[in-house]
Parts: sequence; C-alpha cells; structure tokens
Amino acid sequence: MHEMAICQALLEQVEGIARQHSATVSLVRIVVGPLSGVDPRLLESAFALARAGTAAEDSELVIEDVAVRVRCRSCGAESTASAKRLLCGTCGDWHTELTSGDELLLLQVELSREIDAVTV
Repeated sequence: MHEMAICQALLEQVEGIARQHSATVSLVRIVVGPLSGVDPRLLESAFALARAGTAAEDSELVIEDVAVRVRCRSCGAESTASAKRLLCGTCGDWHTELTSGDELLLLQVELSREIDAVTV
C-alpha cells in the first residue's frame, strides 16, 4: 500500500512545519485529484496509523477533491472532463492537455500551542 509511504512523507513535511513553530498539529488539509494514483479512503486509513507518535498524533485529515480539467489544443477551451475520457467539453476533440486532476497537494496545516500559565 503506497498510501502509507505517502502519509509518512506528508507527515515529515507537516512535522517540519510544527517544529518551526514549536507547536502541535490540529488539522492537515490536502487535495487529491482522481488521476493522482492515490485512493483517498486508503490514504485516510494510512494517516490514522502513520500519525501515531508524531506532532500530528491528534490531528484531523481533511481531503478535498479536485475536478479533472483539460485545455483543448484545437479550440483552446478549458473544461471539465471525465477521468476516463479526457475530451474537450466544448468541441469533443481528444487533443487536450491536462490542467488539473492529477495533483496531491498539502494545502493547509493548522497548528496549536500550549500557553504556559503565569502566576502573578
């Protein structure tokens, strides 16, 4: 299951951010495209295991979907497309370039810090 390796790499990046700010992680938000080769459900399960013992141990993983979009080389239009049919939504041509749908991106990391109590 390569989702575990992806989670471990993601958590390394997230832990680096948490270390820079001397904080723990409360939320990790990512975007996963349908052509990324990653199964969001497996990624969620792997994250629950991989986060143990890290700064993100009690964090929530939020996975956002992104649509497959193509730009037509014939008519220049940009449109949504099916992951299995990368055809132009305007003219129907198959000469298209993928503009989104294959990404796996870290969008947001929410951090929290404990504030030391000061006795006056």
